[in-house]
Amino acid sequence: MCHIRHVDVVALLFIAGLVVVLGWVLASSISRGRLIDRISEATGADDPEDVERRVRAALDGADEARWQAEQAGFDSRYLTDLLSTGIVRLRDDLTVEMANSAAHTMLDRRPGTMIGRPALEAFVDSRIEGIARTAMEQGSASGELIIHSDEGPTVTVRARRSPVSGVWLVIEDVSELRRLQQIRAEFIDNLSHELRTPLSTISLLAETAAREAGAAPPRVRDRIAKIEVETGHLTQMVNELLDLSRIESGAAQLLLDEVDLGRVARATVERLRLFAERQGVILALDVPEDVPPIRGDEDRMGQVFINLLHNAVKFSPQGGEVTVGVHSSGGEVGGWVRDHGVGVPATDVARIFERFYKVDRARARGRGGTGLGLSIARHIVESHGGRIWVESVEGEGSTFTFAVPVAPVIARPRAGGERTSRAKRRAAS
Repeated sequence: MCHIRHVDVVALLFIAGLVVVLGWVLASSISRGRLIDRISEATGADDPEDVERRVRAALDGADEARWQAEQAGFDSRYLTDLLSTGIVRLRDDLTVEMANSAAHTMLDRRPGTMIGRPALEAFVDSRIEGIARTAMEQGSASGELIIHSDEGPTVTVRARRSPVSGVWLVIEDVSELRRLQQIRAEFIDNLSHELRTPLSTISLLAETAAREAGAAPPRVRDRIAKIEVETGHLTQMVNELLDLSRIESGAAQLLLDEVDLGRVARATVERLRLFAERQGVILALDVPEDVPPIRGDEDRMGQVFINLLHNAVKFSPQGGEVTVGVHSSGGEVGGWVRDHGVGVPATDVARIFERFYKVDRARARGRGGTGLGLSIARHIVESHGGRIWVESVEGEGSTFTFAVPVAPVIARPRAGGERTSRAKRRAAS
């Protein structure tokens, strides 16, 4: 009897285990069936064999995409190594993730030694690390610096935060460019100084000849007058070359003080009124009362007005009017000069402030100058933190406008010490 019960228990256990196995198999089949159904629905397959084909195709496509991505990465690294410009990628923690051969060469590092190192350790220069950190915080940054020592290469570093993560650095060696710029500046400076003495002598001789040519034939007097005019053009060119060279090199220091642009505009009009009358041009003023002062160099701002007004008179027709004005708005004070002359073609507006650039029509009519006056004006205005632009319609005239920031409000000294304080400021500048 006990033996029979033992057999029944074993049979029951076997049946229970069989039920469990069958349930697991059935559940797996159902789950597999649901999985296949979901895959079929996602891939649009019609039967299990079609599902298999499509899954294998997807896996093959993923492998191909992975291979293509790896090849693209290899190609990118190969191309960056071909560049003469240094390319560096930093992670969010400013660790070097990638650096091409040019970057290692410029920074005097052995190939591959920058990878995986913190920026400060990789560059061995806190200035570059500071540019990268600023770019990470603000989106972009740039700077120019000399590497390692005063005799090292001069490089420009431009950094920009990646839209995904990290920072990209572009390092460019500009040592040769700066050397050539220095040679050019020295050449212009030396040439200008050497030309000033003979030009002054020729000008004096021409003036003497003009005074003594009262009884000379008209043809001789005309030729002497032509010598005076052309000598004046050469003298103006030399002076403008020297001014531009000094401004661009930073040698021309600004003597900062509070400047009334209205007063400067009036003085400029009076200074060029005789020149305008000889050209048959009428000068007008549009200067409001109580113009806020600016913080700047009065002589340099006067040079801006002179260059713009001289240019306007030169290209105005006989009987035309040129207006000089001053305006203030939005924390800025500016001046403008409007003429009704030949105007500037739309194709030339973008380049009108470049050095030596002259409109072809001006060349053809023989009224063009050195092409430096507007460039000098732009440099002066920008050195005051301002901006300059032109609005023109060809054949109808032009309006040249500039604007500089209003002088900050400071506590004014007592009357007795005002002149002394102003003199101290000029000396300090």
